[in-house]
Amino acid sequence: MIIAIDGPAAAGKGTLARRLADHFGLALLDTGLLYRAVGMAVARQNADLDDPGVAEAAAIALKPQDLEARDLRTDAAADAASRVSAVPGVRKALLEFQRGFAAHPPDAKQGAVLDGRDIGTVVCPDADVKLFITASAEVRAERRYKELLDRGLEAIHGRVLADMKERDARDSDRAVSPLEPAKDAHQLDTSDLDADQAFAAALGFINSANT
Repeated sequence: MIIAIDGPAAAGKGTLARRLADHFGLALLDTGLLYRAVGMAVARQNADLDDPGVAEAAAIALKPQDLEARDLRTDAAADAASRVSAVPGVRKALLEFQRGFAAHPPDAKQGAVLDGRDIGTVVCPDADVKLFITASAEVRAERRYKELLDRGLEAIHGRVLADMKERDARDSDRAVSPLEPAKDAHQLDTSDLDADQAFAAALGFINSANT
């Protein structure tokens, strides 16, 4: 079973992906980490995140252990990922890795859950299940704001919301693999759902789709 989960930042797709992978015993790939790793590789060089050549070189040089870097869960990494992911060469370099993971999941797993922005549309267009997880920008910004505070980081709610909207626009308007639901994706709005409710809704859809 291949489950493709797409959606904007802080919609809840990461948490949902982990729970579905655990429930079905599938391998899990947070594809956003690939782009975060590339973005932070560029940032650590103090290079221009909008330089296609530098970003593509970083993507080609990416190693599995790079996904374990501790700074990949920061907002700076998320912003860097959004910028380098607009580079066609970066997307091409990482596409083969993602498709290989789906076709040959590690640890002899019988399938995989991939969480990202273009899994259902580009990476795994033939996935058995496609979910597009979304929520209003205001709800997502509030979630991210609370997450930052819980981690002991300073945050200004208005700035978090503005950054969220800017990232949404960049992800949706890019020429290559824009953020959009696959035509056959099940769309799930989590604005008024907690993690348990979102999981129950997704599981209900998957079970009904496979009966």
